[in-house]
Amino acid sequence: MIVHFILSGETLESISEEIQLENPEYLKEFHNKHCAREDFIYDNLIPRKKLLIPDIDKISEYNSRNDAYFKNPRLNPVLPFRPENFSKIYAVTNKEIEENLLDRQQNTLTYTVSVKWIRNEDDSHIFHLFKNNFSDEQGSMMADLASESVRSLNPLEIKTDRKGNIINVSLTQHTMDQFKKIKERLNDLFPDQYAKIYLDEFEFAILNKEIFAERMREDVFIKNYFASLRNTFINGKSYLQQSIGEENTPVDLQQKIANADYDEEIILLQTPISSGSEMSFSGKYTLNTHTGMVKNIDIQHSIFQFGVKNFSFFTLAELV
Repeated sequence: MIVHFILSGETLESISEEIQLENPEYLKEFHNKHCAREDFIYDNLIPRKKLLIPDIDKISEYNSRNDAYFKNPRLNPVLPFRPENFSKIYAVTNKEIEENLLDRQQNTLTYTVSVKWIRNEDDSHIFHLFKNNFSDEQGSMMADLASESVRSLNPLEIKTDRKGNIINVSLTQHTMDQFKKIKERLNDLFPDQYAKIYLDEFEFAILNKEIFAERMREDVFIKNYFASLRNTFINGKSYLQQSIGEENTPVDLQQKIANADYDEEIILLQTPISSGSEMSFSGKYTLNTHTGMVKNIDIQHSIFQFGVKNFSFFTLAELV
């Protein structure tokens, strides 16, 4: 056995994870069986007190019992993705705050998104996505132009694999055929010289399918709604990667089931595998247990870069 002096902040769970003991209850059991009466553990660990840790062979024996809480099958579900005939409308809010030593700026954008399953295609699913009802608290001409430009592209065509992960984002052939007229209408609505620059860049992205697909994969709704939520769970966790901030900084996330006692809805909680003072992230997804389709999303994250701290709050709620 090993004698360990408990550090501030350590728990049975954290120490068990470090020594690869699956069930923390056995750490307490082992310690209490071998320690002096005055060192007995009842609930929480007390810093600077001794903790007796089992050796590798004893840890292997405990793990062979396969009774750790996170082994519960309900904490390791195979999440389905059954979107056939799916059609829902969501209310979306995206709030951004930017802070530096001298200034604080905030903007909130709200809109609705309709997600409709269209068909199976080979080993994939095709969805149509419509964005509408934009409201931007800044109310600027450029914000109105951006909103109108997005609406003019409805619907976007989303192709996913069998687990709901994005394969491609594109425009329908009808939109491509009509794009010249779409741009002419936007030019008439927004004759400003800065609008012309925006619309020229808009056209460049639209006519280059690869650039368009790449940019759309980073759209805040698309990347969150079609995130890799249904990756395999092992020992109560699954893993995925997401991007945050204007630089699309990649973040490695772990995902857990919030409560094993679920029925019609299953809640997923996401946290970073590692984080520091420069970045934070928390995500909460509510899925339909039977279809695996998203009902609600609540994501908050912050990132500190180049003396500026950016906060982002993204919420999505299924409309009845």
